[in-house]
Amino acid sequence: MIPRHFQITITLLLLAILVSGILIIQLRRGEQARLESVAGPGPQPPAQGEVEHIRILIAYDDDLALRWRDAEVRMPAERTLRAREVLRAVLAQYQQRPSPHPLSRASDIKDVYLISGDTLLVDTNAAFADKHPSGIVLEELTLTSLVESLRANVPGINRVKFVVEGKERDTLAGHADLMSFYQTRAVDELAREFE
Repeated sequence: MIPRHFQITITLLLLAILVSGILIIQLRRGEQARLESVAGPGPQPPAQGEVEHIRILIAYDDDLALRWRDAEVRMPAERTLRAREVLRAVLAQYQQRPSPHPLSRASDIKDVYLISGDTLLVDTNAAFADKHPSGIVLEELTLTSLVESLRANVPGINRVKFVVEGKERDTLAGHADLMSFYQTRAVDELAREFE
C-alpha cells in the first residue's frame, strides 16, 4: 500500500498540472484573440473623390533603390484624406505578391493629422511596425518612400512624424528612428541618393 502522504502529494501534483493546463489554454486563447484584433483593419470604406493619376516612390530591396511608379488612386479633396490615400497606395504596392519591398498585408495607415498647416502626423497600425523586416536600409527605404510620395502628391507638407497605434515608438523595427520629425527636404536629398 502507498503511504497516505504520497497519495496526497500525487493528487496535489495532478491537480496543479490540470490547473496549469487550463491557465495555459486560456492565455493562448487570449493572446490569439489579441493578435487577431491587431492583425489587420476591417474592411475600409472606399475613399470618396475622383480617380487621379499620381506618382509614388517605391523601394526595391534587391537593388537597394527607389523608383517612381505611376498609380491610379481615388483622391479626396481634403488634404489629410489625400495624404492617407497616398500612403495607402504605397503600402498597397508593398503588400502585393511578389513585391519589390514586401511588407505585411496587415500593415495600414490608421489615420493622418495635419498640425500647424505643414506638419503631418502619420498614425500606423501595430502590424506596420511589428511585422516590418528589420534592417536599417530596409526601414529607411520604407520611410523615405512614404515621405517622398507625400511630398510629391500633397503640397505644403514640410515635416512628417510617424507613430504606432497613436503612441510614439523609438524605432520602426529596431533601427530607423521614429522619435524625430522627418524634414521633407532632407528626405528628398536622401531619396535622390537611392534613385
